[in-house]
Amino acid sequence: MSGVEIGLISIGAILLLIYLGMHVAVTLCVVSLIGVWAVKGNVTLATKLLAIAAYDTVAGYVFGVVPLFVLMGLLVSVSDLGKDAYVVANMLMRRIRGGLGIATVAANAVFAAVTGISVASAAVFTKLAVPEMISLGYRPRFAVGVVAGSSVLGMLIPPSLLLIIYALLAEQSIGDLFIAGIVPGILLSFAFAIAILGMATFLPRTVMREEAGDAASGEPEESLAAAILRLWPLPVLVFAVIGGIYLGWFTPTESGAVGALGALVLAFARRKLTWANVWQVLVETGHVTVSILMLIIAANIYTRLLALSGVPVFINDFVNGLDLGFFTLLIFYAVIIVIMGTILDGISIMLIMIPIFLPLLEGYSVDLVWFGIVTVIAVEIGLLTPPLGLSAYVIKSTLDTDEISLADIFIGAAPFAVVMFVVLMLIIFFPWLVTGYG
Repeated sequence: MSGVEIGLISIGAILLLIYLGMHVAVTLCVVSLIGVWAVKGNVTLATKLLAIAAYDTVAGYVFGVVPLFVLMGLLVSVSDLGKDAYVVANMLMRRIRGGLGIATVAANAVFAAVTGISVASAAVFTKLAVPEMISLGYRPRFAVGVVAGSSVLGMLIPPSLLLIIYALLAEQSIGDLFIAGIVPGILLSFAFAIAILGMATFLPRTVMREEAGDAASGEPEESLAAAILRLWPLPVLVFAVIGGIYLGWFTPTESGAVGALGALVLAFARRKLTWANVWQVLVETGHVTVSILMLIIAANIYTRLLALSGVPVFINDFVNGLDLGFFTLLIFYAVIIVIMGTILDGISIMLIMIPIFLPLLEGYSVDLVWFGIVTVIAVEIGLLTPPLGLSAYVIKSTLDTDEISLADIFIGAAPFAVVMFVVLMLIIFFPWLVTGYG
């Protein structure tokens, strides 16, 4: 059996084992070990090669960025900054059609700028926004759809965990990817807001149970100025993290440390974090970090198998023989990612697809930072697609009622998935939205 045949069989084996329920990292490691063994015909050589690959993957200083940004995101979540952002956005949008939906998008965008974890956004705003919208006459399906759609902003607006993972896999600058994600993140937020306004204006029955419920009842408990004043730590934290990287004050890892320290001070200053639950935050950070690093190690090991088997060269020759053209290939790539989102989570999709497709781009002089943004948006769409759609499952598990089904969440999120696909096409055909040049 040739190396290419072994490599192609390994791709099928990975998809099959993951679909059957085996953990992605375990699947990649097991298939890689067996695959290298089959290619080299020596199990000792295979185990040593994989051990070296595992060590080389996380030995670099840059990998410290993962636990630091995870810790920062969890601390910001604990500090109730998401709640404050929602209050301010609600005050600003309360008189607009579909205003609470737009407020949820705006607050999610703000929250994403200091967390980068879509799961945290989904959990926080399910508690904050969904009950408020339902009580004011919004349809439950629309309420959960808005939260599901806007929660994925955390994976695009920096600091984004998916952008960090892509940077590590593609060996690109984390800082460059963070900066590149700003304009697409703002564009996607505006696109969501316009879609909500359009639905509320032209399809009001899909948004409201009754027209009179659109405006928030009663007067706000505090002034807008007072509410905004409580948000002052947000621009400071964003400037410290993103501005520090852009101005060259910090490396991405140092920026993560500054952000984590700032978030820790903020949480204590707001009296939202006590020494009793510091341990809980640290343990959760450890769990998330270990899970991510294990996946990255497994992906790096699998990349070694692909290189040994010659699959990237085979696929490259095959694609060139089809003469698809670059944009056709890119759309094909995006569609595959969206389809894979029906059975896999975002990180797993990137770990499988990036090692396979990156070699195909070498002949096209592609800006890999732009390609990373395209990849992340396509992966985000997968977070909203059934049957796996991670954001939908997080919302369902966080809801305090059984009256909203998982199907309701997926149906409610469908318009936002369509909006994301439109934005994805804009990014593909107008790369300057990411790169800043034509």
